[in-house]
Amino acid sequence: MNEGCRIDKWLWAARFFKTRALARDAVAGGKVELNGHSVKPGRKVEPGDQLLVQRGEQRWLIQVEDIADRRVSAELAAKRFVEDPASVASRAAAAETRRLEREAGTQAGGRPDKRQRRQIINFRKL
Repeated sequence: MNEGCRIDKWLWAARFFKTRALARDAVAGGKVELNGHSVKPGRKVEPGDQLLVQRGEQRWLIQVEDIADRRVSAELAAKRFVEDPASVASRAAAAETRRLEREAGTQAGGRPDKRQRRQIINFRKL
């Protein structure tokens, strides 16, 4: 019964990408690997396949559990795959690092005030 589903459609249905076009571009751009190989967007994905999905700085190493081409709620979509524990740990460590960097950095404080605007204008005239 489950003869497979296009990889771009499955990624969209599993909520890795907001649109199918974004999923298709990611697959075509080499950001998604199926069983260790780059594939085209039309490639079929089946239960048991391993996917490496990279979106920005985030990377998921997942195993496909269920094939469906319909987009459902996040809770149901999460049941379509199993994420590798090492992948979960690395994403959590990266998130913690980003959080610490954000806290350590100074906040911009919003828009420049009148004095700062004048300094910017004078600097640009030089």
